[in-house]
Amino acid sequence: MGRNETNKTAVIVGAGPGGLAAAMLLGAKGYKVDVYEKQEVPGGRSGRIRLGAYTFDRGATFVMMPQLLEEIFEQSGRSVHDYVELHKLDPLYGLYFDRGQTVLMPSSDNEETAKRIKELFPGEEAGFYRFMTDESVKYQHVEPLLRRPFNGLGDYMKSDAIKALPHLKVTDTVYGQLSRYFQDERLKYAFTFQSKYLGMSAWNCPGTFTILSYMEHRYGLVHPKGGVAALWDAMKKVAEEHGVTFHMGSPIQKIMTQEGVATGVQLQNGEVRQADHIVIGSDFSMSMNHLFEPGVLKKYTPEKLEKKKYSCSTAMLYLGIDGEVDLPHHSIHFADNYEQNVKEITETLVLSEDPSIYVHNPSRLDPTLAPAGKSSLYVLVPIPNLKSDTDWIGQREELKEKMLSRLEQIPQLQDIRGRIEEEAFFTPQDWQDTLDVYQGATFNLAHNLGQMMALRPHNRFEEVERVWLVGGGTHPGSGLPTIFESARISVDLIEKADRKHRKSHAEPNLDPAGATK
Repeated sequence: MGRNETNKTAVIVGAGPGGLAAAMLLGAKGYKVDVYEKQEVPGGRSGRIRLGAYTFDRGATFVMMPQLLEEIFEQSGRSVHDYVELHKLDPLYGLYFDRGQTVLMPSSDNEETAKRIKELFPGEEAGFYRFMTDESVKYQHVEPLLRRPFNGLGDYMKSDAIKALPHLKVTDTVYGQLSRYFQDERLKYAFTFQSKYLGMSAWNCPGTFTILSYMEHRYGLVHPKGGVAALWDAMKKVAEEHGVTFHMGSPIQKIMTQEGVATGVQLQNGEVRQADHIVIGSDFSMSMNHLFEPGVLKKYTPEKLEKKKYSCSTAMLYLGIDGEVDLPHHSIHFADNYEQNVKEITETLVLSEDPSIYVHNPSRLDPTLAPAGKSSLYVLVPIPNLKSDTDWIGQREELKEKMLSRLEQIPQLQDIRGRIEEEAFFTPQDWQDTLDVYQGATFNLAHNLGQMMALRPHNRFEEVERVWLVGGGTHPGSGLPTIFESARISVDLIEKADRKHRKSHAEPNLDPAGATK
C-alpha cells in the first residue's frame, strides 16, 4: 500500500526500538500514527544518557544483523546509510579469562578467528569451523520462524516449522551444544556468553540460541557513530518524514476498551485519543499491569504475570573518565568460576563475590561520545532481578563499590577511581522505578520453552482486539534484531486485518442481470 491510501489511525505506546520500527513502517504505508513516550528521549531502555560532556547508550551497545536494519529502512523508502554512519567492529570483542592472562579477540573474519583460536587453544579451531557449518544450516531453518507470527499450536504444523524442528535443539542447552564442538571450558564460554543477551544461563537456555553466537561471527557487529541512540534519532526522523507525530514526555494512562475491543488511549493529562489500532511497545508485563482497567484481562492478570519467568537484571555504571582506556570497543572479563557466577545470577539469586563484568569503551572509535583525550565507559554486571531478596536500595552503595573494585582488578583500569569525572549508577530497582521494566528484568520475559513462539505473548494480542505487541515481550523475543522483526510482523498483521475489513465492507456483489445479491 502506498502513502495516503488509508484513512486508518494508530497509536503506538512507547518509542523504544519496536515502537520506532512500527512507526516507520506504518507511516510509510500511509497510516496516521501518533507515538506517545513517557521519556523525553527515544529508545526506551536503550535510550541516550548525557552526563556533562559525556554521552552513553543506556542499554544496547551494538547492532547485530545490520542487514535487518537496512531492510527496515528500505521498507520505509529510505537508506539507513543516509542517516547513520555504521562502523563494522574488528575485533568483535575482547574476551578476558584467568584475570586477563588469556585474551581471545574474535575477528569479523572467520579465518582470522580460527587462527587466533589455534594460537590459544591448539586443535580447537576445527571445532569452530564445524560449529559455523552446522549453525549455518540451523539458521536457514530458524530464520523463517522469526519472520512470521505464532498465534497457536497450528503454526507448529506449517511446513517451515516441521522442517526446522530437527535443527532447533530445543531439548539441549546452549552449553550442551557448545560442548560438542570445544573441549576447553574457556572456549565454550566464548560461544555461550551470548545467552546473557536473553538474560538466561547457558546451562538452561534452549540449544536453539547458539545461533546468537553464529550470527555475530557470520554477520559481524556494527557501531553507529554517536552510539546506538543515533539509530533511534534516525528512526524517529524517518517516521516523522512519513507524517508520524511523536509526543515525548507524554505517558499513557490507560488503553480504552469496549466489549473486548480497543478504541483508543487516555493520556495522564486526561486527554483521550481514539484510534483504529493500538500498538504496545512498552514493557510487556508493566503494560499488562497498568494500561488496562481491572477485569479486562483474563490471561495476563497481575497474579499470572508474577508467576512467569523473567530474565536477569543488570547493574550499570556510566563513567566519564579522564584519559583514554586501552581496552577494545567491547570487553568481557569472566569470573574465575563462571558457571557458579551464572548460577548465582539466575538460580540462587544472590550477588556474586566474583562477578563477570562487561566494559564498553566506544570513545576510541567514536570521538563524538567524550571530549578529546577522555573516555565514556559503560560498565555492566549481570545480577538477579527483583525476585531476589536483595535490598537494592540499602545495598546500592555497596554494589557500586564492588563494581568499582572489580574494575580496578583490570590492569588498564587499576587507577579508575581517580579518573572519574562524571558518573551514574543503575540497579534493578532503578530499571523498574525509572524505566518501567517489570521486576528490573532488563531482557524481558525469559526464553524458556514455555515462553517461546506460540507460548510467548502474541503479536496480535490474544485478549483485546485491535491491540498489537512489539518489543522483547512478544514473538520472536528480546534483542534488537528480533524486536525489529516483531514490529514487521505486527505491522503486516495490521495491514492484513485492514485489508480483510475493507474487503468485507466492499460494494455488494451484483448478479449478471445487475440485481443485488
